[in-house]
Amino acid sequence: MRWELRERAAERQITTSAELRRRLAAAGLRISAGKMSGWWSTTPVSVRLDDLQVLCAVLACEPSDLLVREVTAPSARPRLQPAVPARGAGAVVQRLGPLRRSVPPL
Repeated sequence: MRWELRERAAERQITTSAELRRRLAAAGLRISAGKMSGWWSTTPVSVRLDDLQVLCAVLACEPSDLLVREVTAPSARPRLQPAVPARGAGAVVQRLGPLRRSVPPL
């Protein structure tokens, strides 16, 4: 996903995170300067739906305008690597592959 908060803000002549933060506060969403900085400069890991609703109202946009899906080729997707067992006392060993158990003869 690509976060396009700055692009949508620029369309509304909002050029700083402080200005957006003031407008969000006027709309009832008070957020910290640190959270605003994170939204402004990077793609957030998560956004509350209530916060997203206020963001969209202030920027006069839809959630799909802020969160744009990036299409990746199937070969470009990262592959899961098997976990490497931890070493040392009390380490939990992860078994890879199917579980097998002995069945006593009948």
